[in-house]
Amino acid sequence: MFDVIVIGAGHAGCEAALAASRLKCETLLLTLNLDAIALMPCNPSIGGTGKGHLVREVDALGGEMGNNIDATMLQSRMLNTGKGPAVHSLRAQADKHAYQKRMHRVLFSQEFLTVRQGEATEILVTNGRIIGICTTTGETIPARAVIVATGVYLKSRIIIGDKDWNAGPQGLLPANSLSKNLQDLGFALRRFKTGTPARVDVRSINFDKMEAQPGDDPVIPFSFLTDKQLRNTHKCYLTWTNDATHDIIRANINRSPMFSGAIKGTGARYCPSIEDKVYRFADKNRHQLFLEPESADSFEWYVQGMSSSMPEDVQHKMYHTVPGLEEAVLTRLAYAIEYDCIDPQSLSPSLAAHDFGGLFFAGQISGTSGYEEAAAQGILAGINAVQYISEKDQLILTRDMSYIGVMTDDLTGKGTDEPYRMMTSRAEHRLYLRQDNADIRLTPIGHSIGLASDERMQRLETKIRQTEQLIKLINDSDKQTALRRPEVTIEHLIDDSNAYAPAALRQAEIQIKYAGYLRKEEAHIRQAAAMENRLLPQDIPYMQIDALRIEARQKLAKLRPASLGQASRMPGVSPADVAVLTIWLKQSEKALMI
Repeated sequence: MFDVIVIGAGHAGCEAALAASRLKCETLLLTLNLDAIALMPCNPSIGGTGKGHLVREVDALGGEMGNNIDATMLQSRMLNTGKGPAVHSLRAQADKHAYQKRMHRVLFSQEFLTVRQGEATEILVTNGRIIGICTTTGETIPARAVIVATGVYLKSRIIIGDKDWNAGPQGLLPANSLSKNLQDLGFALRRFKTGTPARVDVRSINFDKMEAQPGDDPVIPFSFLTDKQLRNTHKCYLTWTNDATHDIIRANINRSPMFSGAIKGTGARYCPSIEDKVYRFADKNRHQLFLEPESADSFEWYVQGMSSSMPEDVQHKMYHTVPGLEEAVLTRLAYAIEYDCIDPQSLSPSLAAHDFGGLFFAGQISGTSGYEEAAAQGILAGINAVQYISEKDQLILTRDMSYIGVMTDDLTGKGTDEPYRMMTSRAEHRLYLRQDNADIRLTPIGHSIGLASDERMQRLETKIRQTEQLIKLINDSDKQTALRRPEVTIEHLIDDSNAYAPAALRQAEIQIKYAGYLRKEEAHIRQAAAMENRLLPQDIPYMQIDALRIEARQKLAKLRPASLGQASRMPGVSPADVAVLTIWLKQSEKALMI
């Protein structure tokens, strides 16, 4: 008997299994292929705009992704440094092979965690509660909770031109049995699509025709625990498509499975294929591409920005029009992949299924895209599976607390009709939800649960203490005014800056520079919290509240939001409906008092 079974060992499954086992629950991590643990089948990088915030939050709670990328990075850059700190986002090129190997070692070394190869075919339920799973070999494995983190493997299909076949990413096996079981349990499945570019042999690339993109110096780590000074070892390179590229794509657009109707799944709006970009943005005569190393021990490089599902002959022609890729040898073709996923509105913000005790979902099965979104859901699902087993309250991370909370609220409240990608623009409180203060926001929560270590908490306390000391040092108005000038840093205003940790220096500088804005943001958060804290009873007879519009009644009755705030963000629920609901709640409370 296991306490928790995690199905799938991608980025969601790894974090879920580590969270559950580190909380001392006997955990089984079951994966189709032990050689594909923490696989990076698409981009060989971690972080990016909005996504870097998620990695920092996973780390702050006690997760592994930040440690893993710090230990295996090839290059690191802080994005959006020309803008304010709310949108600064860390991104690192990963050595994808080293990343996998290190995560493999971490998992196999973790106490209370068993890692096995196998395929789950059925989730077993009795009286609305999870009791285990069945596998393709006929084995029944009992468990008290199950986390489904199957990624893009459910009935997955690879498409290149007019050719398609059932397979997972990079030619791995698909999982063909679990979809039917999920449907039998009442989950509505949808088909989503994602894609990946071709890989090219680095020895066939002419970098002289491209623009080198070095990493930052010094390198800022993802993990709040990383002390070692990290070094960039590789460069990336910038190049562009051109009219010749676009002419080839337009001439063959009828052969694209996206436009011929061969692809049925919905693709990611913010990660379009090159043929989609050429079609949608016909006024642009070029699109930027980045050449990125996949591993220090590989000759393969990734062509970021040029994913495609065009036929093989078209791919060779269009890639060879790109400056620097005229003689490029394509080691792997670009392809699209379709897969089954659930409607995340069937989940609560804790990622627990509404109708089954002990069943959780995390990652692309829930309608998201990206390694970071998956890892963030994984750690939350792992924590809440343990909370469920321990008969403790589920951990709900709210929108004013974290990007994880923004994502889970969007998914479970609004749902998504396409693969969901995290962006800073999705967070209304992004000035507060910065990546530099993820530890301040979330480490106390992770520590109280038992996941964030004492060392992590001690480091946070030191950072907070040093930040407060620095703010006191810059206590006169002249210094504060000077620090608000863009070219002035806190190091200019104190004599012994080396006595303070870089993280404390940056934290103090941000708090002083943006003090007025932060005060306004805190006021907005308090107002929003009042609405979020107004919990909605789950037995409200929405269909009988005549003042609500019919659409709002139907949506509220179906989705049963947990709070007034969540109700206000649901599609089909207007501000007027929220006002009606507020009045109804007050009248109901008065009636109970009589």
